[in-house]
Amino acid sequence: MMGNTFGRVFRVTTCGESYGIGKGSGLAVIVDGVPPGIKLTDEMIQKEMDKRRPGQGKLDSPRKETDQVHIFAGMAQDGVTTGAPVGMIVYNVDTQKIHIDQYRDYKDLIRPGHAEYTYFLKYGEAADWCGAGRASGRETVGRVAGGALAKIILAQHGIEVLAYTVECAGVRAREMSFEEAKKNYRKNEINCPDADAAEEMTKRVLEVKDEGDTMGGIIELVIHNVPAGLGEPVFDKFGAILSHAIMSIGAVKGIEFGAGFKCGNMKGSDFNDHPYLDKGKVRFRTNHAGGVLGGMTNGEDIVCRMAIKPTPTVSVEQPSINMKTMKEEKLSPITRRDPTLVGRIYAVIEAMAAIATLDALYLDRAWEGMAGLDEKWIELKRK
Repeated sequence: MMGNTFGRVFRVTTCGESYGIGKGSGLAVIVDGVPPGIKLTDEMIQKEMDKRRPGQGKLDSPRKETDQVHIFAGMAQDGVTTGAPVGMIVYNVDTQKIHIDQYRDYKDLIRPGHAEYTYFLKYGEAADWCGAGRASGRETVGRVAGGALAKIILAQHGIEVLAYTVECAGVRAREMSFEEAKKNYRKNEINCPDADAAEEMTKRVLEVKDEGDTMGGIIELVIHNVPAGLGEPVFDKFGAILSHAIMSIGAVKGIEFGAGFKCGNMKGSDFNDHPYLDKGKVRFRTNHAGGVLGGMTNGEDIVCRMAIKPTPTVSVEQPSINMKTMKEEKLSPITRRDPTLVGRIYAVIEAMAAIATLDALYLDRAWEGMAGLDEKWIELKRK
């Protein structure tokens, strides 16, 4: 299986499955490009792991995974990074036989919305059928661990990454500033900074849950205090790299930046973000571009929204195909699932955004060191 590494200088490689084989199965991540001398502990990474950990509330999967992370490589005896690759592991602890047998009962059936069919085509009968293997949402454990480390490094440069729910089950949160969203971040189970909207979202999701079904939603991501000039024109635009990172998350089905699809009905004079000077720094009065111009960051917040699909596992009977007999059958899975993914997936989005942003920052600082630009341009970028 290829495609398990993301990044060019700050590189994250993950491995591991939803269930794995026997006692001791788990998920791991190797992070290359970590600077030496960074104070790092399991507890610092665990804060991010707890954001996506299942079994914490009525909107989560009831699977009781503790998701306790352990750093096993890349650390000196005094608790700082050495500059070597950092290795982290999380063991699976809730892989009960009853749930494995449930997957075994319909391992030859195509589960609508899942990866069984494409995995059959790619890997044949050897494909991992237990909990969807690498196609499971549990695969994202390693991403969050790697992203937690990226966030620690970004914080040293004053960069913050925040994601939260803005729409679910037909309920839309009111618009708010980054400061207000940050103030109300993780104040409720669905992680919507609008308390009234969060209450109505939760109510509707639980109604759908009682029907044996699931709901999708929309997550907004803000990357705050990003310096101007990150990203490369043409193929490696900042928006393209960030989209690659976020669209690699299995449940994300769409992404828009700034005004997004609304720009299709705007005049150019209305869409354009007009510049002005603020104490010698170039600012923009609006942010319809979402913080990116010409493929590079312009110093405003990176703002984008992601469409999150409903959890594909439902208890509603659906048509299927038995890939062993090549006959049509009916399927009603009864395995564990989240009634909506938005209450946990925001942590994965933050992780991938942090990894992509840090990688772009590394590349930009390398370019500065080689380009020989006039210092005035570098100073303007960092104001």
